[in-house]
Amino acid sequence: MSTPTEALSAVGVSIWLDDLSRDRIQSGGLQKLIAERNVVGVTTNPTIFASALAKGETYDAQVAELAKAGKSVTEAVFEITTDDVANASDIFRPVYDATKGQDGRVSIEVEPGLAHDAAGTAQQAKELWAKVNRPNAMIKIPATIEGLEAITETIAAGISVNVTLIFSLERHRAVINAYLLGLEKAKAAGHDLSGIHSVASFFVSRVDTEIDKRLEAIGTDDALSLKSKAGVANARLAYQVYEQEFSSERAQVLLAAGANKQRPLWASTGVKDPSLPDTLYVTELAVGETVNTMPEKTLEATFDHGVISGDQVTGNYAAANMTLDALDALGISYDEVTALLEKEGVEKFIVSWNELLDTVAAALEAAK
Repeated sequence: MSTPTEALSAVGVSIWLDDLSRDRIQSGGLQKLIAERNVVGVTTNPTIFASALAKGETYDAQVAELAKAGKSVTEAVFEITTDDVANASDIFRPVYDATKGQDGRVSIEVEPGLAHDAAGTAQQAKELWAKVNRPNAMIKIPATIEGLEAITETIAAGISVNVTLIFSLERHRAVINAYLLGLEKAKAAGHDLSGIHSVASFFVSRVDTEIDKRLEAIGTDDALSLKSKAGVANARLAYQVYEQEFSSERAQVLLAAGANKQRPLWASTGVKDPSLPDTLYVTELAVGETVNTMPEKTLEATFDHGVISGDQVTGNYAAANMTLDALDALGISYDEVTALLEKEGVEKFIVSWNELLDTVAAALEAAK
């Protein structure tokens, strides 16, 4: 009998863990998840690092060394986070080799304060890539308007990118365009396109959280019947966008030259509403050529009782469109919701980044 995580992998879903800490690396916990839970990659963000630094003693020795060397807070954060990503990348290197670079990936994000600074984002992406110095690293860049330009420049430099904070179908198309443009520039510069990979992180549960709040405010039976349906519908239509864009003549030319598709990655897959099945955003978005990055709680729920029933996406485009049309008919603006979620997403990561700086600043001071 296969486990649910094996079954999910068999559908063509790459399971990535949405978490990283030095304790997880050093204890063998990360290796265990690879062996026992079919985990083939890791994503990180400022919130994850803030949480990791705030607890445990595994960072104490490095913090003491950095304090002694007189490093600034931002320099210390750069050293600590890139060390974790490099060490995790080494653990995943066999997966990377076995999958020819598709998986075995560890993502690290540019500073969220640069989200509206294209040049600053591209510059830091290159610095992070050089510092981690592992071919299976991925640099996370938010899908803001300014981020699109940075994505193109980073891909053009031959650097693999995880595009984060995508909420709308229109922005997803723009992200794919930015990726293809980057590949075209990389090709012109003589880069080996087969070594450049990218994922487009499409957020799921946050869409439901915001729209469900609006549906409850309306309060009619029609409104309440749509609760917790928008996130899955939106993501399913994002997969349709993926299929359409990568079947274009433009994309086919690049793929023929050795380029890789930019796979959709389902992010924000931890269920926020306790009344919902805790594997909802895993089982309902199972489809080939995707990544699902899960917090450990969701991963364990999937392993324990996830019911994987094959492709749940490609046959459901019409129903997904009907869901979004029904929301529009109720006066819920898709564009307004997705713009708000992007804005809040950047703001939340800036708060977490500042918490991370505060935690490291206190640790540096205590180590003096």
